[in-house]
Amino acid sequence: MKFGNSTLIMGILNVTPDSFSDGGQFNSVDSALNQAKLLVAQGADILDIGGQSTRPGHKEIPLEEELRRVIPVIEKISKELDCIISIDTYRYEVADAALQAGAHIINDVWGLQKDNGEMAKVAAKHNAIVVAMHNQDTKEYSEDIILCIKQFFKKTFQIAERNGLDRNKIIIDPGIGFGKGYSENIEVINRLDELTQIAPLLLGVSKKGFIGKDLNLTPDERVEGTIAVNILGISKGVKIIRVHNVYEHKRALAIADKIIYLQKNI
Repeated sequence: MKFGNSTLIMGILNVTPDSFSDGGQFNSVDSALNQAKLLVAQGADILDIGGQSTRPGHKEIPLEEELRRVIPVIEKISKELDCIISIDTYRYEVADAALQAGAHIINDVWGLQKDNGEMAKVAAKHNAIVVAMHNQDTKEYSEDIILCIKQFFKKTFQIAERNGLDRNKIIIDPGIGFGKGYSENIEVINRLDELTQIAPLLLGVSKKGFIGKDLNLTPDERVEGTIAVNILGISKGVKIIRVHNVYEHKRALAIADKIIYLQKNI
């Protein structure tokens, strides 16, 4: 994937009943296809399709159910639309089936570390790009948080190498809201530039809880805050933003990218 003087937008398409922002809205193939068409028309460069919610307190669904939710949608979208498709899953079986159905990217919230290298093997087999997200089960950090994140990704790249996946196929995501509390999220966002030398950086903050904390905002009220954080991230080197509100971000990026990339090219 090539990066130029513009930020790529990954539009979120959850085919789940329980995702925190849009759960239950796009559960059928037809409704998901219509939303996909809308996101692409609004300016999405990538569609990120997920069938398993990873919201705080989520319950894991059976493998068969996740496959039932996402594979027909990916098959339909890949036939109807000319766009890049990402499968948001931490199960290698789902990733494998999704890539066969027409997906191009694996978005793994456990950074290739949920299994014994099986996700990396699937990605290598399909020559797929991987978005590897930082994650952990607790919000405790024994060392500097950026150092811990770097150590996590060092392990991700080791797993990739052992299983034949080119490290140049990996995009990293600092995992805002995953294994982090409010203060940790703020610190990581403030220090994103310290991660840009590792690999291209994706930022996923769309409507997350820390954005609404100070003003006690519901998810639907967090659009402006999401845009603000994403623009800050782009100024620190983020190449891809993962968002629900594609249209609003596309308009914001029309001016933000010009200013940010002009400054970097001076």
